[in-house]
Amino acid sequence: MKTVIKNGTVVSDSDCLQADVLIEDGIISEVSSSIAAPDAELIDAKDKLLLPGAVDAHTHMDLDVGFTRACDDFFSGTVAAAAGGTTTIIDHMAFGPKGAYPWHQVKEYHSLADGNAVIDYSFHGVLQERADDRTFAEIREIAEKEGITSFKLYLTYDMMLHDKDVFAVLNEAKRNNILITVHCENDGIINYLRDRCGEEHKLSAAFHPKSRPPDAEAEAVNRMLYMAECAGEAPLYIVHLSSEAGVREVIAARKRGQKHFGVETCPQYLVLNDSLYDDPCEGLKAIMSPPLRKDSDRFCLWEALKNDILDTVATDHCPFTFKEQKQRGKDDFRLCPNGAPGVEERLPLLFSEGYMKKRLSLPQLVKYVSTNPARIFGLYPKKGVIRPGSDADIVIMDPGKSYTLTGETIHGNADYTCYEGIGIKGAIDMVLLRGEVIVRDNKFLGKKGNGRYLKRGISSLC
Repeated sequence: MKTVIKNGTVVSDSDCLQADVLIEDGIISEVSSSIAAPDAELIDAKDKLLLPGAVDAHTHMDLDVGFTRACDDFFSGTVAAAAGGTTTIIDHMAFGPKGAYPWHQVKEYHSLADGNAVIDYSFHGVLQERADDRTFAEIREIAEKEGITSFKLYLTYDMMLHDKDVFAVLNEAKRNNILITVHCENDGIINYLRDRCGEEHKLSAAFHPKSRPPDAEAEAVNRMLYMAECAGEAPLYIVHLSSEAGVREVIAARKRGQKHFGVETCPQYLVLNDSLYDDPCEGLKAIMSPPLRKDSDRFCLWEALKNDILDTVATDHCPFTFKEQKQRGKDDFRLCPNGAPGVEERLPLLFSEGYMKKRLSLPQLVKYVSTNPARIFGLYPKKGVIRPGSDADIVIMDPGKSYTLTGETIHGNADYTCYEGIGIKGAIDMVLLRGEVIVRDNKFLGKKGNGRYLKRGISSLC
């Protein structure tokens, strides 16, 4: 089967090129100024932009948090992702049962995703509680057999790793070309402040950001960067950076010449601020960790993207219903499940708030949502670029259209969006996954189970 996309502007992480794209059997076979293919299906992209399918390196589908599960499974969540121009996700596994080793969750997540995902997918392994010989043996085996070449650890939560084990993991990662992704918040600061909120009966949503201050993030970012440096510059990836204080630590590391690390932020930290918590009821919608910050933090993050200080924009998509699941925190924000939807909103928001408002160039947009995630997580050039030999994952954007984000039009199972009422300039016209049109005019046309599991190579940060 052949398809030719004509008259569009092909965007890469380095330039924009007026070109046609020929697709054969799901693979891009030619990109050139004029392609004659009379036997091919024609898609006319005049006045439109062709972006590589977006890669979201941070989602939480079907996440089990103990007392409830994220409301998007690997079917509904990937439908939402597809509608938002994302053609590949890398999902962060939840903690397994107490005492579990890494293989346990790998098997569990295959049972959740295989046959359900509508777009291509991979996983980040999860590390919990300990770092011992069996853990390291399983990490090496999983990387070899499953192509899972990144593992996540946490510096907070019940099954976090403490510094001695974190450092052991970093040394093992350095020896075996494994990328370690980290949730950076200081557990002691957070638990002290959360306990004090309870003692002082300060339990409305407004106290959530006060219990997880920016400096708690910055301290943990600083600690992880130095530990990675101490481990011979072990490959490190910091997820969901949210604060100006955190950015300062990243800048300091880059100035002292540290390499082999990457940093992610998310649309919520670029577009929203902590005023959403002021409403004691509606504020529950935005309870996530790290929390939303001040406008000064937002502006700093945009500048960091503009100046290539950060590396990716992912979503941390972890949705719960507002009418039911989020209400668990109505009398105590500490009981509210942490997380919000966002996998569908990412690319439209970055296009509108970033490119259309001249905060980012088109190549920068592509770099942060497609090419860099593919490179960092061992998927490039199969994913993240429009060039011969790559998968024909393509988003056709119409910069002339506009619309308003509402909870009624998003495709996931969450009953709200944190971006309600935000005007979007530019709209997704069509999404192709391996040459097949899976979204047209905001309608999902794909099939359950058509997503392929991706074995990944070594990270560009190694």
